Amino acid sequence: MTDTPLDPLPRIMLQPLVRRALEEDLGLAGDVTSTAIISGNHSSEVVARARQSGCIAGLDCAELACAMVDPAIKVTRHVNDGDFVAPGAVIATFQGPSRSLLIAERTALNFLGYLSGIASVTADLVRRVKDTGAAITCTRKTTPGLRALEKYAVRAGGGMNHRYSLSDAVLIKDNHIAIAGGVGKALTKAKQSVGHMVKIEIEVDTLEQLAQVLEIGVDAVLLDNMDPQTLRKAIAMIDGRAIAEASGGITPDSVRAVAETGVDLISMGWITHSAPCLDIGLDFVATVNSSPEPPPNN
Repeated sequence: MTDTPLDPLPRIMLQPLVRRALEEDLGLAGDVTSTAIISGNHSSEVVARARQSGCIAGLDCAELACAMVDPAIKVTRHVNDGDFVAPGAVIATFQGPSRSLLIAERTALNFLGYLSGIASVTADLVRRVKDTGAAITCTRKTTPGLRALEKYAVRAGGGMNHRYSLSDAVLIKDNHIAIAGGVGKALTKAKQSVGHMVKIEIEVDTLEQLAQVLEIGVDAVLLDNMDPQTLRKAIAMIDGRAIAEASGGITPDSVRAVAETGVDLISMGWITHSAPCLDIGLDFVATVNSSPEPPPNN
């Protein structure tokens, strides 16, 4: 869970994503099930309820899905993004035309469960490294088209964001190094090419590579697939001269040991590409209005 204020994403960023999801679900004929069996005049109250504990993210998307389907749907939030919930907790109440609620239901829950899953695994990792000084961060291993949402969910869980795109900073990785002809050549070329506002990070696999990098100078070093013993040696070599990021094969079981080596950042791609959805259901509470439909015109 985040301890700092969580700024929402601008609605203009969310609208095309939510609209696309609704259009995909409605198909070419709309909700034929609800239209067939539920009166157009029927209104209901339903609640989104957590079926397991976790950290919430995605309420804006869920609310927007309802508003796009029918502005008559009223949404009352009982928690905020970044809040922790226990099993059975009511996350939000929705009241409005029953057909509209059922159209919006799956899209709202898809966003809410998916993003809450990312926030939940992030929050668990943040808890595991508490008081070590290390921050949990994501990567660019995101779902195409959903990067902004997934990185927002990481922030909701108390994590930090790595690069949003290739244009944010220079990150020299193994393939760059191989093509350039070594860490020294790659780093030197990068420093000669970018402006003073652009940060440079380079990935190293060995302490020998790290020594070359530190001699040239760099803003951050990605220490890839190093065990805790090697990480401690790397941190001693860096000695505060660059930000130290650990990455590669880190799990919830190993993250504490990595954090205790003294690294500044711990990055993991799986928190966005493989986080399980948080189980959230939408439950009927009560009929709000059920006036009969007018007879058809003859």
